[in-house]
Amino acid sequence: MTNRFQPFEIPYQINPRYNKKTAYFCMEYGIDSALKIYSGGLGYLAGSHLRSAYALRQNFIGIGILWKYGYYDQTRKANGEMDALFMERNYNFLVDTGIEFQIPVNSHSVMVKVWYLPPEVFKTAPLFLLSTIHPANDYLAQTTCHRLYSNNTEAKIAQYLLLGVGGAKLLDILGFNPDIYHLNEAHALPALFHLYNKTGVLDQVRERAVFTTHTPVEAGNEKHDIHMLERMGFFGGVPLHEVRRITGMDGSVFNMTLAGLRLSGIANGVSKIHGEVARRMWEPHGGTCPITHITNAQNKAFWHDGPLTAAMESGDAIVYDERKKELKKQLFQIVADQTGKVFDPDVLTMVWARRYAGYKRADLITRDLERFEALVKNQDRPIQIIWAGKPYPNDDHAIGIFNGLVHLSKRYKNVAVVTGYEISLSKALKQGSDVWLNNPRLPREASGTSGMTAAMNGSVNLSTLDGWIPEFAKHGHNAFVVPQADLNWPVEQQDEFDRVNIMRVLEEEILPVFYDRTDAWRQTAWNSMREVAQYFDSDRMADEYYQKLYAMAPVPNLQESY
Repeated sequence: MTNRFQPFEIPYQINPRYNKKTAYFCMEYGIDSALKIYSGGLGYLAGSHLRSAYALRQNFIGIGILWKYGYYDQTRKANGEMDALFMERNYNFLVDTGIEFQIPVNSHSVMVKVWYLPPEVFKTAPLFLLSTIHPANDYLAQTTCHRLYSNNTEAKIAQYLLLGVGGAKLLDILGFNPDIYHLNEAHALPALFHLYNKTGVLDQVRERAVFTTHTPVEAGNEKHDIHMLERMGFFGGVPLHEVRRITGMDGSVFNMTLAGLRLSGIANGVSKIHGEVARRMWEPHGGTCPITHITNAQNKAFWHDGPLTAAMESGDAIVYDERKKELKKQLFQIVADQTGKVFDPDVLTMVWARRYAGYKRADLITRDLERFEALVKNQDRPIQIIWAGKPYPNDDHAIGIFNGLVHLSKRYKNVAVVTGYEISLSKALKQGSDVWLNNPRLPREASGTSGMTAAMNGSVNLSTLDGWIPEFAKHGHNAFVVPQADLNWPVEQQDEFDRVNIMRVLEEEILPVFYDRTDAWRQTAWNSMREVAQYFDSDRMADEYYQKLYAMAPVPNLQESY
């Protein structure tokens, strides 16, 4: 262990506005394509948060896991369908801290090794990454940090122990002693049991713990058998009767999100709508902390194209149009390389790109094939469509949707599905598209930040009214939104309502404006670029976490009504 890391001090001058020491726990960080420890939206959010914490000079460190094989590399089978490649990763820019320590996992001692991402590498707040790749560990222990989001329950719990207990013990070793433990989702919950073990006072845990929840459907929040968790050491030696008392879990099922809300002093949803949904969902359970909302955001300094923004800000339509066409050509080189299809930069290009999941409905506009074919074969107002994104590698339903779109795309010269949805491709898609299609089923999308970075690059959102969109979109001014379906309808009826309205807006509003009123289309894109930066830059989000969550007053004696 080196003097450089004990005691640890933030290696830049702290802005007094952000003086409260904060440790941020997250399973994934989407910082740069070079560091493949992310899967999607949660990681992109955490990466932008670290970039803004650095830009604002906050007293803030991140704690994560160094995934040996990352999430996975998205490749293709011979017929173009998706395949998943797990490739070992090694990084020359990470610093070996020399810190090693043990944590108990399932009655075994597991050695943890700590790596460090210095702020100057990617302009982020300091990030410590935990690994179980150590010669003292057996193969099973080493696999804990092999793959992000294991589908094996016990392996998953071991990962949560690595992040939570490992992260909390690291803070003790570093002497960092945070004022705030910020859990970005419930994965790192064992850190709060570690803290409770140290203090023995629940209110002292609540005074230092804040919690961000991202899942707006109760069934999607993780639940596990409480006895299995105890056996694996999830509660850090806190007796089970004490665990039940402080979390209110009476039966055999342990709800991780509910426990996080009962052990924290304050929590937040990640959009205004999600905050309302979270309060309706969790407050009836009793004993939960207050739930506010801090709308997610993305780091404009990283995501936007500088020349495109400069042309918009100066009002230079000629330079703007030329730059947008150049960005489209750069994207189309990727499309051509992968698919053999050469796209036209003068044609309106629409992109759907994010994690493949059932509720995100990647294939929605294709479900009436006759109507879809009329859209893509229209010669008067042509359109090019690109799909991209990663399903979870074990989600057969989502992979089936992806593969179905691959085979559908083979019928049309202006439809493509691309693989390798990493940060670099994500940026190219956002900078090179004209329309960003976002059609999740309400109210499943807690925030959905991909449309923010698209808007920063003059790609106009076409979206259902979910997540962050209601806080931003003004139909026809800076985005296009479809009416809200009746949430009491059967799911199939909601889907059909949304599909019909998306196609109507595309055919009757977006395509005519793009081709017949070029100045009006450009103005819509400029309105989008200008207005998204006013509120949806992550500098605002990082500041708001300090002002709304970290600056909370102590909340002793929360009513334990469970």
